[in-house]
Amino acid sequence: MIEQTLTVSRVEPRTVWLVAEEKPACAGCNGKCGSQIFSKLFGSHKKALPIACEEPVQVGQKMTLRLDDSKVVENALWVYLLPLAMAFAAMFITHLFLQAAEPWQILAAVLGGLVGFQIAKQRTKALRHDIKVIKIYPISLPLTQIDGDCAK
Repeated sequence: MIEQTLTVSRVEPRTVWLVAEEKPACAGCNGKCGSQIFSKLFGSHKKALPIACEEPVQVGQKMTLRLDDSKVVENALWVYLLPLAMAFAAMFITHLFLQAAEPWQILAAVLGGLVGFQIAKQRTKALRHDIKVIKIYPISLPLTQIDGDCAK
């Protein structure tokens, strides 16, 4: 299970929009590692995640969510493995059965990969993530005080 604490950014009827807190890419290298360089180049765009929630919450409140990581693996298999397998299958079919030249094999591999990507895209739309709200923190106390962490 993957757990993450998010902040409520917007509240609508039966839907809560959550934003993850921005974490520094690396705390030890003072901006000389590749992760921080990419972060500075491309910026950090905060994306809001809509979650169905019936309980009353306020903007600024923290919520802990849990995601079943088997769905992450399943999505990764569809998105990465299927296009690769389709590209290889198209290339081998073009080579073994059609006896085509190398440029046609490359074209078949690209087209097979694109077809595999489109199939994966349609398939992952049907997959639903099982995201559960684990804990809703009161807005009056800091998160470290609620969890019992007294370190400052």
